[in-house]
Amino acid sequence: MARRELRDDQWERISGLLPGKATDRGVTAKDNRLFIDAVLWMARSGAHWRELPEVFGHWNSVFARYNRWAKKGVWERVFHALSGDPDFEYVLLDSTIVRAHQHSAGAKGGMRRRKPLAGHEAV
Repeated sequence: MARRELRDDQWERISGLLPGKATDRGVTAKDNRLFIDAVLWMARSGAHWRELPEVFGHWNSVFARYNRWAKKGVWERVFHALSGDPDFEYVLLDSTIVRAHQHSAGAKGGMRRRKPLAGHEAV
């Protein structure tokens, strides 16, 4: 993979916070950086998990790992470690990114006039 989502300095800041270090028990996760790149690709593209490019691995394995890390609080630790970084290029939201559901605009036909309640005649 030629292009990385994370720069080397960003990777060094978070690599110690991730599960699968050499000091952890069990199998050491050698592909943590590739996994982080996959998650950042998902966040940047807004695609469905099934559309994850094969270079990142099988989409369901990536999703399952993402979900496990979320439950363990790994993403929260990473967020707190990076929250002082003024580089917010991935945090930008505008109306071209946020989409509303088709029913969020209101009922068909717009506002209807309501009859006054009994005893509340218009003056």
